[in-house]
Amino acid sequence: MKVLVTGGAGYIGTRLIKKLSANKQIDKIIVYDNLMRGNYNLFLGDKFINGESIEFVKGDLLDSRTLKNALKGVDVVFHLAAKATSPFANVNLHFYEQINNWGTAELTYAIEESDVKKFVYLSSMGVYGFSDEPITEEHDVNPASFYAISKQRGEEHVKRLNKAHNPIILRCGNVYGYSRSMRFDAVINRFVFEANFDGRLSIHGSGNQQRAFIHISSIADILEQIAVTDIPADTYNVSERNMSVLDIVDVLKELKPELEFLFINQQNNYNQQLVSAEQKLKQYIPYGEEESFKDQMIEFLNSFSY
Repeated sequence: MKVLVTGGAGYIGTRLIKKLSANKQIDKIIVYDNLMRGNYNLFLGDKFINGESIEFVKGDLLDSRTLKNALKGVDVVFHLAAKATSPFANVNLHFYEQINNWGTAELTYAIEESDVKKFVYLSSMGVYGFSDEPITEEHDVNPASFYAISKQRGEEHVKRLNKAHNPIILRCGNVYGYSRSMRFDAVINRFVFEANFDGRLSIHGSGNQQRAFIHISSIADILEQIAVTDIPADTYNVSERNMSVLDIVDVLKELKPELEFLFINQQNNYNQQLVSAEQKLKQYIPYGEEESFKDQMIEFLNSFSY
């Protein structure tokens, strides 16, 4: 089996490549990335289990010639490349549209001319907008930020693909945890960094707002299993737990009792988003809260060099 991962040098991609390289059913892995974020950590450090099977292609999603050449003989595509930040941020509309919308469109056009048998698009729970009730796949989309709008537009391109390419859309919760290609703009990752090095957390609003979360090792496991599991073309929610900001803070406070807090605009109650634990993907791939959040935070804190 030959697999291509767009954004393969990114935060999730780096963990996924390690998983795929250990899978004996996968003969070849193509990392397709433009390195726009300066993600060189994929290429450094410990050797991958089967590093001989990995090929790097430096390319942009809008570079149709390079993209089509890279897709030759590919069986499975994981589309992780995106302009990403907090799902509810509203900055740089043009960047989001260029990469998340039109970049995805260009990729789907190339897929239509290829022999790809499975196409997996990593979308976001942000496409649903805000909700005080647990969200299921049957909820209407109502994106509330430029980022979420661009991801939802990307979904529309994917849905137009022929069923022969088995298009699968994963609406993913907020991803957290250690990767060699770290992101510290996500709330849990930022809190863990601040807890370890600053000794003080900056909390926006009351801290009661809840979000859906999934650990990076879990989403990497799920993606790897999708590569080798028969799953029908559909849209699936993927999340492990709903937590408020204060839930996160309580665990970090337990682990670091000396930790201080700074509330910013504490009188504000921000909108929240809860996701139902009843998720269609669990019919095909089991996942859930197998490891406690506290244990994950201990492991995360121990990932820092000092």
